[in-house]
Amino acid sequence: MGDWITVIALVAAGILLLIAEVLFVPGTTVVGILGVLAAILGVYLSFTYFGQATGIWFTLGSGLAFGVTLYYSFKSRTWERFSLKGVNDGKVNENLTINLKTGDTGTALSSLKPVGKAEFNDQEFEVKTLGQYVDEKTALKIIKIEKNNIIVEPIN
Repeated sequence: MGDWITVIALVAAGILLLIAEVLFVPGTTVVGILGVLAAILGVYLSFTYFGQATGIWFTLGSGLAFGVTLYYSFKSRTWERFSLKGVNDGKVNENLTINLKTGDTGTALSSLKPVGKAEFNDQEFEVKTLGQYVDEKTALKIIKIEKNNIIVEPIN
């Protein structure tokens, strides 16, 4: 009786780990590898403990159980309870640059390495330099606006 429990527990654990790999864990990971190893060990032990005929039937039954479990897992949409449904559709500086023009001056709110935050017309923007590093609280001038990219340089 203990042999059956060992074999069935290993195959069941293998199937559950493989289902978890397919539904919840992206890519090939330790979970999937452990699932395959547990299932293979369970099938191997079925051949060792019960002989070839029982081992073959147990292998076929395990494969069928895996297929049915996988099918119902997808059909019942089990994974949707755990999936991320929110969408991030925000954009940086979207439609905010219409109040800015080349030549406007402002102040760096953070260090620009070469990207950082700056304030122009009492509003905060993400800005870029042409590659130079600029310290915080440095006076800046807008030299170019491309779509929503604000290119600045320090005022000497």
